[in-house]
Amino acid sequence: MTTAPAPLSGVQFSLRSGAYDAVIASVGATLRELRHDGRDLVVPFEADQVRPDYRGATLAPWPNRIVDGEYEFDGEELVTPLTEPDRSHALHGLVAWLDFAEVERTDSSVTLAATIEAQTGYPWRVRVETTYALAADGLTQTVRGRNLGTKPAPFGTGPHPYVVAGPAPLDEWTLVLPAASVLEVTPDRLSPVAVHPVTDYEPDRFDRRAPRVLGDVELDHAFTDIETDADGAATVRVTDPSGVGVEVTWGAECPWVQVHTADKPAGAAHPGHRKGLAVEPMTCAPDAFNASAYDYDAGLLVLAPGATFAASWRISAL
Repeated sequence: MTTAPAPLSGVQFSLRSGAYDAVIASVGATLRELRHDGRDLVVPFEADQVRPDYRGATLAPWPNRIVDGEYEFDGEELVTPLTEPDRSHALHGLVAWLDFAEVERTDSSVTLAATIEAQTGYPWRVRVETTYALAADGLTQTVRGRNLGTKPAPFGTGPHPYVVAGPAPLDEWTLVLPAASVLEVTPDRLSPVAVHPVTDYEPDRFDRRAPRVLGDVELDHAFTDIETDADGAATVRVTDPSGVGVEVTWGAECPWVQVHTADKPAGAAHPGHRKGLAVEPMTCAPDAFNASAYDYDAGLLVLAPGATFAASWRISAL
């Protein structure tokens, strides 16, 4: 008896709880679909499709970029493969194309795991385990990284969902982003330059602390100094003119968030152009593996041998 091959995005895990349903794909432990009462909260893609634009992927052992794929750690010069060749960077870590294995599953949750094997450019063995859990307040993802080796390992993580506020075009959505600082990047390669207060650096573009319609603004920037509530949670909200929306909430483990309006060089001719807003809580800044090169705290984490670090975030309907 011949077993049918898995779809290109891997084994599919369907979750349901109340008005929410989600589909997690095993390749990259990817959030492929998330709906509330049948309404998309993230930009979906087909099961038998190569995942576009890191859409919904789990990012580790670093989110965002390592500039030129080069960094120094514990006195050793290291070079990682360039997975963003147009900009000559190592993009979004090493697990986005790993096939995660099931650890535990219920009707409303699934835990998946994969191991980063020691390799040129990242000579540490780290187990990455993630749990997706649906509840009345939305979909929570928790990522845990555990250093299986005998030497300290640099580590960072984050998600890559493209959220969907509602049926109107992105230009008509209203964004609330309670961040006081933004990371300036070079316009061609998006390499970090400096952190600025949003009130001083292109405030019409970057100061989104009060609700404002996105319009034709283009964003692909990391923000920090994020306002939190009494429980220490930060929240980004995006709403549609119809009154519905979506929010992304996370804790102190992620002092940075990348926000991207999904602009494509081909413009409207590209099917993914401005179809959703990437909201990516991150445990560290872009190029954090080169933290010593910057005069701000890039948030690089170091996992001691045997140590585990965990971070969580939640996507909810409004």
